Amino acid sequence: MQKPAPDRSDQEPSEQSADRHRSASIFDVAKAAGVSHQTVSRVVNGRPRVSKATREKVLDAIDELGYKPNRLARALAGGVVRSVTVLTSDTTLYGASLALRGIEEAARAADFAVAISVLDEDAPLTPDDVASRFARPGEPVLVIAFNAPGERAWRALPAEYPAAAMVERPQEEPTGSRPEAWLDDRMAAAQATRYLLSLGHRTVHHMAIPSSTTRVGQRTEGWRDALVAAGRPVPAPLEGGWSPRSGYLAARALVADPQVTAVLCGNDELALGVLRAAREAGRDVPGDLSVVGFDDALYAGYTHPALTTVRLDFEGLGRGAFGMLHRLLDPENAPAPPLWAEPELIVRESTGVAPHRSH
Repeated sequence: MQKPAPDRSDQEPSEQSADRHRSASIFDVAKAAGVSHQTVSRVVNGRPRVSKATREKVLDAIDELGYKPNRLARALAGGVVRSVTVLTSDTTLYGASLALRGIEEAARAADFAVAISVLDEDAPLTPDDVASRFARPGEPVLVIAFNAPGERAWRALPAEYPAAAMVERPQEEPTGSRPEAWLDDRMAAAQATRYLLSLGHRTVHHMAIPSSTTRVGQRTEGWRDALVAAGRPVPAPLEGGWSPRSGYLAARALVADPQVTAVLCGNDELALGVLRAAREAGRDVPGDLSVVGFDDALYAGYTHPALTTVRLDFEGLGRGAFGMLHRLLDPENAPAPPLWAEPELIVRESTGVAPHRSH
């Protein structure tokens, strides 16, 4: 039997409004308006893609519930400001920067503040080192573990911190209790390799980005899977690093060999370096050499020639990872984590039929 609600008829209107202010959340507004919490966030932040009728319903619900999304006002009133700290080693890397954007968007919609702690590339990370980065014990944490520092921080994070991570696709099903999110790089690299083979290339060379662990990276694994399955030669992969310059330096000797007709790069920046090296070597792209990148960076469609690449939904991955953490923190009220798009091969101008001399 439910207990009767307390009688508040003797409260002044300002006291009733303050009551609503303390209790109302973005999810209360969404429920009252019959919309998603993301729609409420778009209305609150003045973003487009909300119809006039929906906007009015949300504003009416906000007014009725007295919802106040301003975190500073809540803090000054003695309320709790919810926050999440993101651990990442490099905010300039394409995937990490987009994942951060997705995290921030989802966190703002759920009324969380976001802090970023940048990991040192070569520093050893013990549990005490990682714990020292947080203002208080048990603070929620998201880790971008696309490379070695993030991977070390994820493994060293003390158990009392609720956390989720974005990682390379695991070789086996995860056994830990903390949620992990990933993009299927291995499947995507295999798809790109099969596409190049379908154009008549005898084999495909690979310029790899560093793996997040001591094992071979998933993009390299997918490339190798496809070549082995097709019964084609498997050349030794080149370690390309991350930048256009490192790709250029690694590619100069490779593209000088006329028997090399197809290269799959671990990211679009390496592909830029390969295109430059090919031009200096007098190799026409795609007439003599086909080049495929990874990530579908904003510039990929504007290179010369426009770059064939694999599109990865890093923003969606960031939103999904935050959703996993939010569900861990509030399993009864947090919405289901949003799904992110599967990798997709985007065919442009940098790939073509293999030259006759490759046969």
